[in-house]
Amino acid sequence: MGKYAFQHHKQAFRQGLKDGVPISLGYFAVSFSLGILAKKAGLLPVQGFLASLLCNASAGEYAAFTVIAENGTYLAIALATLVANARYFLMSAAFAQRLDPEMPFFHRFLLAFDMTDEIFGVSISKEGLLDPWYTYGAVIAALPGWSVGTMLGIIAGSFLPVRVVNALSVALYGMFFAVIIPPARKSKIIAGIILACFLLSFACTLIPYVKDLSEGTRTIILTVAIASAAALLFPREEETEAEAEA
Repeated sequence: MGKYAFQHHKQAFRQGLKDGVPISLGYFAVSFSLGILAKKAGLLPVQGFLASLLCNASAGEYAAFTVIAENGTYLAIALATLVANARYFLMSAAFAQRLDPEMPFFHRFLLAFDMTDEIFGVSISKEGLLDPWYTYGAVIAALPGWSVGTMLGIIAGSFLPVRVVNALSVALYGMFFAVIIPPARKSKIIAGIILACFLLSFACTLIPYVKDLSEGTRTIILTVAIASAAALLFPREEETEAEAEA
């Protein structure tokens, strides 16, 4: 590695660290509430820390902790996490288009480890080919906020009154509303799909046989069914070349 390349990577890494700090603060607030849920599922602080360190995904962990709380199987946990995190396949594909074709495989492997919405957002916004060291810096700054927040949430859930714990757990649902409301306001189709999700989820708690399934299993079935139906009924039109340049 030449001196210029080293300095370039060093500068990119520092910028990534800087941009990752506000992400870390946001992660901490959300993962603390996630820790409350993990506590209800019976996880120890060290288990919650490792879970968030190895799986930095709010929806994926929420699904996994829900299945764990119901004493679900390993297969159910794997399927729930896979379905909840399926969007990262698309992000990774888009991310790969911005990498140097000659980049060594180990960089791609490491970058795929923590491809979250926020890390993807700050990384993909950079012009030109992406420097992996920028993303490494952002991950190193952001990931501790997520894992430590989950651990502290579990610890807090161990001594806080039950009413307070239940109140804090509501914050996680607030996060989901913060995610779905903006796109729903922009698109009537998305708003309709979200409404359908709520109605069908409620219906599944009343339908014979279906209501006897675990919550995690119902979530997997509904996610796959609704996403597939939406893709078939409302396919996203590809942008024309003129629209892409606009």
